[in-house]
Parts: sequence; structure tokens; C-alpha cells
Amino acid sequence: LQNVRIDPSSISFQMWKDIPVPFYLSVHFFEVLNPKQVLRGEKPVLSQRGPYVYREYRFKTNITFHDNYTVSYLEYRHLFFQPDLSNGTEDEYIVVPNIMMLGAAVMVEKLPDYVKLFLSGALATLKQEAFMNRTVGEIMWGYEDPLIDAINFIIPGLLPFKGKFGLFMDFNNSNSGLFTVNTGMKNISQVHMVDSWNGLKKVNYWRSSQCNMINGTAGEMWPPFMSPTSLEFYSPDACRSMTLVYEQSGEFKGVPTYRFVAPKTLFANGTDYPPNEGFCPCMQSGIQNVSTCRLNAPMFISHPHFYNADPSLVKAVEGLHPNKDQHGLFLDVHPMTGIPMNCSIKLQLNLYIKHVSGIIQTGQIKPVVLPLLWFAESGSIEGSVLKQFYTSLVLLPSVLDYLQYILLGLSVPLIISAAVLVAMRK
Repeated sequence: LQNVRIDPSSISFQMWKDIPVPFYLSVHFFEVLNPKQVLRGEKPVLSQRGPYVYREYRFKTNITFHDNYTVSYLEYRHLFFQPDLSNGTEDEYIVVPNIMMLGAAVMVEKLPDYVKLFLSGALATLKQEAFMNRTVGEIMWGYEDPLIDAINFIIPGLLPFKGKFGLFMDFNNSNSGLFTVNTGMKNISQVHMVDSWNGLKKVNYWRSSQCNMINGTAGEMWPPFMSPTSLEFYSPDACRSMTLVYEQSGEFKGVPTYRFVAPKTLFANGTDYPPNEGFCPCMQSGIQNVSTCRLNAPMFISHPHFYNADPSLVKAVEGLHPNKDQHGLFLDVHPMTGIPMNCSIKLQLNLYIKHVSGIIQTGQIKPVVLPLLWFAESGSIEGSVLKQFYTSLVLLPSVLDYLQYILLGLSVPLIISAAVLVAMRK
């Protein structure tokens, strides 16, 4: 128990503070092969590109222990491109939706016609088109776009940033918010459980109290002595808490594990799974509307290739092939300590696009949830860390466990002999 508490003297503290596990972020883009046909109302044809792999380093700063047995911290992520592990370079060009333009078009759909007229005129002046040909690096880390300033001028406050836009701009060299978690010093069953995030006991993105709850841990470790049922964690990237369910027991390099996976209800809509009604307005099951925590842009998250989603989403485009092995997420956790041994968390980012009356640049695009990219954050304990973990938290407890039975076995005849001697003296 002492070894899994958040305490500078515990074995797991340094692992918690500066995660030694080699994490990798693998990003797959979906290139649109027929952009002109999509503008004429035809089905999008997609081709998966990548993966583009990044080594991810995580470390905690501003670690502050509190009197109520909690600790606060900021965790930073630094990403470095790994060309030897990637299928392509950051300089490669890919045809993808013009996210700013098509997103803004849907966002202003219900505004007065003159607003859409101004926006359409600005798009024409800036020679903006519905699809763009940009490098992987630009899409990931940002590119200068005069459209951002034009939108801010036409509709002040619509966008909270200026000049540059990139899907992973806020992901690199940044933290995921101020977490305050339980140390387990008073109650080991609460270790790593989130007390607050950015000072909040719950978020306000969603329409129900249940959906706004911050449940579980920060997704790094869990309390020890886990049961084969479920685990929870709060994900700032998904703006919500997630529950994974037990699938099977196994081993990772000699260490016993429980495997947890996403249930089919994770991204189900409110009709198929009523507790998710608070995440609506919903579309088909298998995609979650995250517009309320993504600047009101028409963005959805899902499993890659719409795995576990309504089949109509897959049929609406060409080029998707969902399957569990490639697109299902999992966590393999050592149940005695609550420490993950092997994991791969996978999510897909999607953009809802359609023809918007008054904005000629949207052509005759039919309404469709269009996959932009999917990514996997993966890591496993290995090397000297695995050896130390196995020795300290698996081998030694097993030896002690066996030893107590050996001692118990030896003590039985000694007790009997002692009882006989006492009887004989009487």
C-alpha cells in the first residue's frame, strides 16, 4: 500500500512524477481523393495516410501537496517527430477539408442572410475553397490563414484566436489543466481519484449533471486491488469522463493484468443509451458532438473508422474499414497496484460538413460527418522500469505470499508437538 500512494517515499512516486514509459502519438490523416465531386454532391472517397509518429514525453510540474490529502499538479507533453517510425514526412501534402471555412459555414447557418453574404464575399476575396492542399506539419501545428482575421471582423467573438490555426497547436508543449487528485495517504481506495480539475468539481459543457461529472482518475493510475468490472477517468481532450469495462484477464511480460475496453455505449446517442442524452444534440450512435467544448465548431469524436458506430456513418463515405484489432482502444492494468502496463487510447476527429444556403463556396455538399484524422496514444512499461516493477511489486509479494503458507505449514507440526508435550507433562 505504501508503494502505490502518491508520496515522495513510495516506489511509484517517481514513475508518477516523470512518466518513464515511452509514449507515442500516431496520427493517421484521411485524404479526400475526390474534392470536386464532393462539391457536386457526391460521396467523399477517403484514403488513409500515415501514420505520422511522435515520441511523447510527459512530466509534472507545480506539484503541491495539500492538508486534505490531495496533491495538485500540471502535466506537460512534448512531442518529437519520429521519421524512422512514420510512413511519410511532415512535409507531405494532403488534400483535406478547409476546416476553418466549412466549420464557419455551418456555424453561421442560422445567422441573418447578410452575415452569410459578407462571409461568402470574404471567402471569394481571399480565394478560399472548400478543400485545401497543405502539409502534414501545417495541419498539425498551424498555418497562417487570413480567413481567421476576416471571420473575427465579420462576426466578432466567433473565434478566440488570431492569425494561425492547427489541429494540434494546443497539444504540444502544453498542459492538460490543473489536476488535484487524492494521494491515498488517508484512504488508499481513493488514491489517484480526481478531486478537481482547474478548480472545478464538475464541468459545464453538457446538458445533464451526470454528463458534467468529473469521475475517476486522471487516466494514469488507479487505486490498487481492482475488481474485474470497470474503471473511470476524466479526459480533458474529450471534455468528459469515460468509463471502460473489463474484457479479460491476461499477462504482460509476466505481469498479471486486467484488460479494459470501451463499451459500445461510450459514444452512443441518447436514443440508444438514455444516460448519454446529456451529450446531445446527437446524430447517429457512435459519434459524440463536442462542439460545446470546441468553440461551437461542428466537431465530433468517435472511434477510428467509426468502429462501434451506426453503419450509416461508414456507408456515407468510401475508404473506411473498421475492425476491433486496429481501431479498438484498450488498457491493460496490473490489478493489485492499479498501474497500467500496456495501453492504446484511440480517438477520431470528425467535421460535419454540408451545403449552407448563401455561401456559394459550399457548393452542393451533402450533409456528412467527414473523418479528418484518428490518433493513438500508446505506451507500455519496459526495460529497467519493467524489471524493477516486476521485482518489487510482483515477484517479492508472491514470494512473501508463498512464504506465509510455508511458515504456516511448518507451524502446524510445531503446535501439535507442543500440545503433545504439554499433555504428557500433565
